[in-house]
Amino acid sequence: MKREVITTSDGSTTIHFPELNEHYHSKHGAINEAKHVFIKNGFEYILTSKKLDELKILEIGFGTGLNAFITFLEGIRADQKIKYVGVEAYPVLANEIKLLNYVKELEATDHQTIFEDLHQKPWENLHAISDTFLLLKREQLFEDIEDENSYDLIYFDAFGARVQPSLWEVSIFKKMYNALLPNGILVTYAAKGSVRRAMQEVGFMVERLPGPPGKREMLRASKIL
Repeated sequence: MKREVITTSDGSTTIHFPELNEHYHSKHGAINEAKHVFIKNGFEYILTSKKLDELKILEIGFGTGLNAFITFLEGIRADQKIKYVGVEAYPVLANEIKLLNYVKELEATDHQTIFEDLHQKPWENLHAISDTFLLLKREQLFEDIEDENSYDLIYFDAFGARVQPSLWEVSIFKKMYNALLPNGILVTYAAKGSVRRAMQEVGFMVERLPGPPGKREMLRASKIL
């Protein structure tokens, strides 16, 4: 299937699948979406509610590494230790990674090698990307995730339900619920009613929040125990 790197509305790049009319990130702004959905309403939100010696994050759809890289940068600003687990069924190709402009657009040239390490470090092993950021990448189908009581925060960044509806069903969100620690949260750009109802069916308390550019709403789900 054809893949192409395109520039989104905020100047940052993403990968586009023309045949599916689907993108790894919002065409209205890859960086803007990541910061709004995953950082503001996930990372920053959870750190305002409790102090954690180590924030444990699971990303569903490691993809371009954008969410991981921004989280690394925000971790430095917040003086927060992070263990980051990224699950990806189909890793991005090396030649595509070279075309991504996140380091430049985030004005993070001092951390160019960090962005490269996020992609170049071998899969299935835990790596110390820095003194405060541990990374484990798993090449795995989302349906095969079996983690339990392991994470404070989940970034749910799978392809949309229009393209991959099976990733937005009750069975997947049950796995997400099980993977979270008590009072952990999941954030996603999605806001469909069917997605919200699937989350609620497995026990999540779900909030509708203002969405990133180009979307009216997004969802945040909490495991209240």
